[in-house]
This record gives sequence, structure tokens and C-alpha cells, in this order.
Amino acid sequence: DKFENFSEFLSKARSDEAYFNHMIEEITVNVTEMFRDPSFYKILKTEILPVLATKPFIRIWHAGCATGEEVYSVAILLKELNLLQRSLLYATDLNPTVLEVAKKGVFPLRNMQQYAENYRIASGKQDFSDYYIANYGYAKFSKELSDRMVFSQHNLIIDGSFNEFDLIICRNVLIYFDKDFQQTSLELFDESLSKLGYLALGSKETIKFSSIQHRYKQHEKEKIWKKMI
Repeated sequence: DKFENFSEFLSKARSDEAYFNHMIEEITVNVTEMFRDPSFYKILKTEILPVLATKPFIRIWHAGCATGEEVYSVAILLKELNLLQRSLLYATDLNPTVLEVAKKGVFPLRNMQQYAENYRIASGKQDFSDYYIANYGYAKFSKELSDRMVFSQHNLIIDGSFNEFDLIICRNVLIYFDKDFQQTSLELFDESLSKLGYLALGSKETIKFSSIQHRYKQHEKEKIWKKMI
């Protein structure tokens, strides 16, 4: 579509919901997989979640959750640590279409072999196929997992904080933002994170050179920061 200026485009996006949603689908990136970067999930399971286990209730925010594979990955870890029933996973994304996929918890069966291998490397202890039912080329994940999830549309740039969290996971989202948008997002995460909570980013992302870095201590191996003050 051609517009005379940015204001004209903005007006169209605000007044036409169908156009806005189509635009979001065109410009957002939704590459994800279960237990992507298994070493990250191994640290999450063996070091981070056991610390959060001391809390009576655990709130986790997956910002930019895409089609939800990483949300289900964390839910599986919580179940194996007997923490799922006292945890709530808030999963948000800008794109309403991918959120609908995430809510259903149904993924192509052809991906399960790779996901199972990722899970094994991430120190998964069960038979991965126990977590889903295979049917007509798709894998539907257990309702026990999705019952602990809340899905909602959220814009990291213009929407505010909506709760206080013990762990915020936003992996491979900020790399698509410019410096100003990265700063805005990091300030939002800082505002939303409880003291001694954890912020997890993607392998190519960092909080260095941001206004929040002095309050955080990075894990020695992974892009995980603990909020110290």
C-alpha cells in the first residue's frame, strides 16, 4: 500500500483492525522451535527454576512468544520439577494469528523428532512423546500444560507493564529492534521484574549499554540476568 506520509499510514492502521492485523502478519518474524538452544533450557531447569521454587507462586512472562513452542518447553520443565501447578505462564505477542496457534498447542508431527532431541540435550528425563497426542500429522500437547498459560496480544513498544514477574523470557526478539526500541523494551522488563527475578534474552542479545545494566548480574554461561536491586 502507498501512503503520502507516515501519519496517513498510522491513521489507517488504527482505524482498520483487519488491515492492522494483516500488516502485523507481514512484518513480524516467527521462527521458533521447542527447546531451541538446549543449553539455555538445561540451565533454566538445573539452576534458575530451582531458585524460583522457593517462592509460593511463580509468574513467568514469555514476551514475543510467536507460535508458543518455547512456552510449552518451559511448562514441561516446570512439570518435571513439580512446579507447574503453582506457576502461571503469561505468553504475549504482537501478532494475533500466531497467538491463536499457540493457544491450541498443536504443532506439526514432523518437528517432534528434532524437538525430542533438543529436549534430551536440555536434560529432559521423560519420553518426550508422553507430552502430546499424535493425530493426522499433528501433535497436540497436553491440556495440563496449556491450562497454566494465559495468552494475550501485547506490544512491547507502546503497551505498559501488566504484572510483576519472577522470570521474563524474551529470546530473539530484540535483535529485530533498533537501539531506542531495545531500550524501551528493557525498561519495560525491568519495571515488570521482581527483585531477584531473572531476565532471559537470546544468544545474540544483551542488556549491556542499556540504562538497566547496573542493576543486573549475568549468568556465567547464558544470556540470563538476575535483578540485584
